[in-house]
Amino acid sequence: MTDDLTYEFSADPARIDATRVHELVSLHTYWAKDRPREVMDAAIAGSRPYGVYRRDTGEQVGFARVVTDRATFAWLADVIVDPDLRGQGIGKLLVAGVVAELDQLSGLRRTILATADAHGLYEQFGWTPVTEEYTWMERPGSAAGAPAPQPGAAT
Repeated sequence: MTDDLTYEFSADPARIDATRVHELVSLHTYWAKDRPREVMDAAIAGSRPYGVYRRDTGEQVGFARVVTDRATFAWLADVIVDPDLRGQGIGKLLVAGVVAELDQLSGLRRTILATADAHGLYEQFGWTPVTEEYTWMERPGSAAGAPAPQPGAAT
């Protein structure tokens, strides 16, 4: 388990090491494997980025970002911890910091996320599986290779 003397959470976007984040996300995730650097940079720029850093060296060892309108809705995305450091509580430190930041935004009705393997981590901070109350839908973007439907076209 990590302690407060070894690692620190930061919500300062100026501390984000974009090269390190790209390495972590594009090499060590199932959801963004091979994500191009320019796409990762744009995602960071369009989000609220967070990091966990080694206090002694300043090296970034964890990353997360939140996509939000800052009023009603937030989506936690790209949560990653250096694979060599997992199991030390860095993910808990990261998610706790993000939750504390989100709690400062009044009016958020919900924060969503998607995970295939970290349910236990997120449940510790109040996330629950989505119920049948709502039907989730998606629309592939142009990067997915699907042609965009034309407005007014017959379906």
